[in-house]
Amino acid sequence: MFYAPGDIRLEDIEEPVVAGGEVKIRVRNCSTCGTDVKILHSGHPNMTAPQVMGHEIAGEVVAVGDGVTGWQPGDRVQVIAAIPDGTCPDCRAGRLSVCPNQLSMGYQFPGGFAEYLIVPNSVLRVDGLNRIPDGLSFAEASLAEPLACVLNGQELARVGEGDTVVVVGCGPIGCLHVRLARSRGAATVILIDLNGARLAEAAALVKPDLAIDASAVDPIAAVLAATEGRGADVVITAAASGVAQEQGLQMLARQGRLSLFGGLPKDRPTITVDSNLVHYRELTIVGVNGSSPAQNKKALDLIASGAVPVADLITHRLPLSGILDAIDIVARGEAIKVTIEP
Repeated sequence: MFYAPGDIRLEDIEEPVVAGGEVKIRVRNCSTCGTDVKILHSGHPNMTAPQVMGHEIAGEVVAVGDGVTGWQPGDRVQVIAAIPDGTCPDCRAGRLSVCPNQLSMGYQFPGGFAEYLIVPNSVLRVDGLNRIPDGLSFAEASLAEPLACVLNGQELARVGEGDTVVVVGCGPIGCLHVRLARSRGAATVILIDLNGARLAEAAALVKPDLAIDASAVDPIAAVLAATEGRGADVVITAAASGVAQEQGLQMLARQGRLSLFGGLPKDRPTITVDSNLVHYRELTIVGVNGSSPAQNKKALDLIASGAVPVADLITHRLPLSGILDAIDIVARGEAIKVTIEP
């Protein structure tokens, strides 16, 4: 339960009761992410405290409220995190990931770091409760939410057949970017990080064509050398680094696309862009913000089909009592993915 920055408590609360139009699930897995670390240290403007955290959710239906059809106790399900209203002009135009009225599990609604959770009607209204395919574990299904965000980023950056793709940052999001780029037909995938030990661990798992330790070599020169001076078709900055974003622009080939996937700290939100470089090389810079319910469903299918394997990215499994340890492990960068099993 989040109360304030630096104040997250493990406590007993009343078990939630399902109401009409809702579904109650028993949480089997809720995985952690870097956002949980930010919430612990700095809070979040969208948090309604006190609040149960956790937004990468998979579980089992235990009760269905009046008026809900298509679901029954025992169904294995995965829940979207970001909830668009589905009715605003952006949603009607198909831009659900940037709905200005978006709500979120674990922010305005109680999240998945708990034994039980109510799936609100606003999730059901936008088809945000997904059936987990047979043979897929709850832990793997919980990674559909971050993969959906990665999918949104690669669709916006038009990652496709034959591309050379550079991913900056080898955390769980960077690893998912490497694997998704492969599944989308990228010819060459390059992974970059400043932490050589973590880079080696990640590279051993996701097997990029080239791993570049940016603490040891100039990453721009290394990318240009690996591409015979041409540069990359797509650079994805899966790290909260303005330097990485500025360097990413320098790595691009003509008509290349820079995806600003990782947001920057609120006190340092700006970077320097060589406008002439963008102009003469016809470069594109794209932002990424979350995902849509449809992308979440597609991400779950990508995991289930084996197109984007995720089981080996889950390096730590902890009980609910270990939630503070889990967030600390994420903060120290000692894991690829940490999942909580209430």
